[in-house]
Amino acid sequence: MKKIALGLSIIFTILTFAGAGYILFNHGQLNAGYACVPMVLGLASILAYRKCK
Repeated sequence: MKKIALGLSIIFTILTFAGAGYILFNHGQLNAGYACVPMVLGLASILAYRKCK
């Protein structure tokens, strides 16, 4: 469980930065959900990792 949570947190962190870059690449005309949704999921998986530790 600990390794899965760590892997998910890394994946969602990368997706957060990719979503933010996608928004910036399109001059902010897109929905902020492209970056916010992976950020929330990443924070949840980081909390799960810290709880298992």
